[in-house]
Amino acid sequence: MSANSRFTTAVHALCWLELAARRGRHTLTSQEIAASLASHPVLVRRTLAPLRDAGIVTVAGRGPGAGWSLGRAAGFITLYDVYRVLGSETPFALHPHEPNGECPVGFGIRPVLMAVYQEVEMSIAGSLERKTIDDVLETILNEHPLTVVTE
Repeated sequence: MSANSRFTTAVHALCWLELAARRGRHTLTSQEIAASLASHPVLVRRTLAPLRDAGIVTVAGRGPGAGWSLGRAAGFITLYDVYRVLGSETPFALHPHEPNGECPVGFGIRPVLMAVYQEVEMSIAGSLERKTIDDVLETILNEHPLTVVTE
């Protein structure tokens, strides 16, 4: 079973855009973002396009050399904003088919699990709402700094 990584890809790209802006680079190309992700520029464009439509990022120019930037301050972009825009899948799903309604468990499992899953989703939304792109980047920089070896 593999998880949908679009959300992770988007948060990574947004943190990279914020760090670049802090360093004086207010736009990055899809190629530059893809290099940080060790990925492909097409994946970057496909991931960021819905965020552009929602105003979370902007793009200046067209074609090669077009640059992405944050559409608002990183402290005002919550992880839930990104999650909601990308339409991330729910963490759990019900059976792909109707269970046996004549079995005591099969008869009642769906409504019970729907309530549990709804509670889980509300918890996820609450946690993501409390964290911003700025929070994630600050945690990266403070708790997991890149150590550069010089000779």
